[in-house]
Amino acid sequence: MEGPTAGLRALCLVVGLLPVLTFLLLLVLLDSYKLIRFRTVAVLLAAGGGAALACLAINSLLMPESALERTRYIRYVAPVVEELLKGAVIAFAIWRRRIGFLVDASIWGFAIGAGFAAVENLQYFRILTEPQIAVWMVRGFGTAIMHGSVTAILAIVFLQLSERFDSVRPHLFLPGWLLASVLHSFFNHFYLSPNLSTALLLVGMPLLFGMVFEIGEKATHKWLGSSFDSDQDLLRSISSGQLGSTRVGRYLVELKQRFSKADVADMFCLIRLHAELSIQAKGLLMMRKAGFSPPRDPVTASRFQELAYLEGAIGRTGRLALAPVFSMSHRQLWQLHMLRER
Repeated sequence: MEGPTAGLRALCLVVGLLPVLTFLLLLVLLDSYKLIRFRTVAVLLAAGGGAALACLAINSLLMPESALERTRYIRYVAPVVEELLKGAVIAFAIWRRRIGFLVDASIWGFAIGAGFAAVENLQYFRILTEPQIAVWMVRGFGTAIMHGSVTAILAIVFLQLSERFDSVRPHLFLPGWLLASVLHSFFNHFYLSPNLSTALLLVGMPLLFGMVFEIGEKATHKWLGSSFDSDQDLLRSISSGQLGSTRVGRYLVELKQRFSKADVADMFCLIRLHAELSIQAKGLLMMRKAGFSPPRDPVTASRFQELAYLEGAIGRTGRLALAPVFSMSHRQLWQLHMLRER
């Protein structure tokens, strides 16, 4: 009996891990702009696994102190704790401008949730010695997909609010966290039945991600077109010596009354260099969309060194003075990070 039992346990483990990892791989492959590298996906899986281990420890401490029976704790407390720890990784990434669009927010969130689910299922596999394929169908196709999906929703909501208010303040994290916690808690209730809940999840989540990817890809394409044109217009006016006739040029002339000529010259160079890097970043995304993977430009590193020097030279006061004509939005900062880290 050991042979069949061992084979059944191996099958249960595969069913518990493979669906969520396959879904994640499909999301990465469907990203036509290749916003996330496979190396980053591996890091996110590890981060999600780390969050799972932390939650196991925290829940084992909180459950006895909560005076709640196990079922009620799993339904009402555990989702809040788990989505907070998974969401903390998302919050840090958005704060550091590592996520720029709906598509990569979805992949970031699902990857973290997938890593969390994988470690959680490995823990259950260790505890549940009796192999029951029906249980692992629910855990692999239901619970694991749920973990990835609700964290992806958290990432999408937080990113949208951060872009809308041009801020990454903590209170903007709350709506996504609460929504993810409520959805997680709803799933844990199994109001319908574990099998039916899993089936609905398998139907609904692909539709949701399909819609998000379609909207996200259109928004990315629109941003690339409009932003690329504005960057080109700015760089063209600088190269032709006609910057003085533009709003940016007139503003720089006004700054001469408050800053030294050297500082204003550094501001001018900063604007020019940022436009060049911005065009380079957008060109890279367009090439990825077309299926090309260009080699890294050896000059890029020196350009970023020059950018850091210019930012330090004009100081915080100079950067604030440039804000009316040279505001660094979340997405503009994201594209610089993408170009630097490629």
